[in-house]
Amino acid sequence: MAFPLPNADQRLDGQVAIVTGASSGLGWRFARVLAAAGATVAVTARRRDRLDALVAEIEASGGKAAAFELDCADPVQCEAIVDRVAAALGPVTILVNNAGIPDAQRAVKIDLALYDQVVNVNQRAPWLISCALARNLIAAKTPGRIVNIASIAAYEYGGGGAALYSVTKAAVVRMTEALAVEWAKFHINVNAIAPGAFSSEMMDGMLARIGDITSHFPRQRLGQPEQMDSTLLFLCAPASECVTGTIVKIDDGQNRR
Repeated sequence: MAFPLPNADQRLDGQVAIVTGASSGLGWRFARVLAAAGATVAVTARRRDRLDALVAEIEASGGKAAAFELDCADPVQCEAIVDRVAAALGPVTILVNNAGIPDAQRAVKIDLALYDQVVNVNQRAPWLISCALARNLIAAKTPGRIVNIASIAAYEYGGGGAALYSVTKAAVVRMTEALAVEWAKFHINVNAIAPGAFSSEMMDGMLARIGDITSHFPRQRLGQPEQMDSTLLFLCAPASECVTGTIVKIDDGQNRR
């Protein structure tokens, strides 16, 4: 197989991508990045008004996007979203499993309802949506890219009432590695990004509870979503054709003490 020099193609023209949890924070940014690279992006979340605003922003910048309401706590919706998007926009080849929620409770105080909600959104939803996409790609003999958004909390739990969140993100890491093995022969690449403390709506809620945490970081700052653009794009683009089962930690040195 011959490759160009350099083999660094990051264009996504003609591809259809799904981004979950796109109504705010990292998902909002990720959708814009993929659209700027040429993909038609299905932005999904529960808040339709926010999705419509995101679609308008993408289209104003010359990109293509469409909004699809999706509650990641609902397994029926998760299993149907790939086919819903494909019927409206064409076959899906890229999936960014970004939706996630915190537990914000000490482990001994988490009731069953909260436990189920956190596990269902953070762990079950990416599994179901990834499998739905993989079935379609395998049947069509088409390669694809799946990028799961894990967390540095999968490796470093700093306390503060996020034990269940940490556990679910560790499950996302292992899911990424396992599915990468199972689907490699079908040319479906499964990778993950494990962010540290980045500015987002979820982070705002945590800081409101526990106060400023940046004084403990070597660079004394939160990361900005824009600082993950290149990693996300690489993992979705043709240039990463040989990369699968990889977890990229992006934490600005926050947990290297």
